[in-house]
Amino acid sequence: MNEPLQSDIQKVIRQEELLVFKTFTEEDAWALGTAMRTEAAKYGQGVVIDIRRGDEILFFTAMPGTTDLNADWARRKRNLVNLTHNSSYLTGLEIKFQQPAELVKDLNEFDYAWHGGCFPIRVEGQGVIATATVSGLPQRDDHKLVVDVIADYLGVDLGENVL
Repeated sequence: MNEPLQSDIQKVIRQEELLVFKTFTEEDAWALGTAMRTEAAKYGQGVVIDIRRGDEILFFTAMPGTTDLNADWARRKRNLVNLTHNSSYLTGLEIKFQQPAELVKDLNEFDYAWHGGCFPIRVEGQGVIATATVSGLPQRDDHKLVVDVIADYLGVDLGENVL
């Protein structure tokens, strides 16, 4: 199922609590990015994968079938996560089901996208230090791809919080 669901809100909040790194290096970004690309290939569609620390590119790939629009969606999702420190999917869910438009009333849609696919990289004791973004699938699948790969990388069982 690709449509946003109200029941996803609590799951995503819990995902963000569970998926915290002890450290996050360039090597971690490379390993995550390549794992995301391998996982994305299973979907049979091209995606853009973008991992950044601020504006510093740690990993970027545009698979066959993507366009400049996918990279721009990634930029807009990343901008939102850098602002809110929450996943872009969570913000979109909150807008749809809890606080319509109030969260984003002052944000320009040309620079911010509240659609799934960008997840904050949190490090213990430091907070959000980077982002991991996927663009090219339906938004729930973009989010799921990022989260599933991060959970696998960290060895975290999401249990009932998996989408």
